[in-house]
Amino acid sequence: MSRELHVIDHPLVQHKLTLMRRKDTSTKGFRELAHEISILLAYELTRDMPMQEIEIETPLEKMTSRIIDGKKIVLASILRAGNGFLDGMLQVLPAARVGHIGLYRDPVTLKAVEYYFKMPGGMEERDVIVLDPMLATGNSAVWAVDRLKQTLPRSIRFVCLVSCPEGIQNFHDHHPDVPIYTPAVDRGLNEHGYIVPGLGDAGDRIFGTK
Repeated sequence: MSRELHVIDHPLVQHKLTLMRRKDTSTKGFRELAHEISILLAYELTRDMPMQEIEIETPLEKMTSRIIDGKKIVLASILRAGNGFLDGMLQVLPAARVGHIGLYRDPVTLKAVEYYFKMPGGMEERDVIVLDPMLATGNSAVWAVDRLKQTLPRSIRFVCLVSCPEGIQNFHDHHPDVPIYTPAVDRGLNEHGYIVPGLGDAGDRIFGTK
């Protein structure tokens, strides 16, 4: 059992996350920071991606060089907040396909309820990066990866901005084989299931709906 947890402590990532946490950061600022931090996270997420060799020609001669097969990567966004990660990731991985998983959290049970699921074809040949800013209770992430595993992808990685011990435990109890990438493991959850100290509701802050 792997239960991999990668805490991304790069100074630029930590700096931008601190700015995102501040309650007086505007919607515009929060959205721009989400875009910037997702670009930085993409570097860590793709560090051990499979590569292939191709033949190219430099201005001086032909050579064999390596590339990531971007067409095999799927960015799976958990709606709606995951879309705040998409543009930045696609800037680094422009050939990636995009899938969407529509989930909302039942306010009473805190369980995930699915309303939409759409992935590219040929998933058995693809490496999936699941995008969701918060790993709180972990229920949405567990559900999303449950559904993704039904498509039999080659690999799955999960990335979030902020996590907590309860969410990590729940996620890896169900999916010990899926690594988590996050810049922050916060103290825990409050009585409403929100991460504390956290950064609030990421979806509301990205889209200005609160």
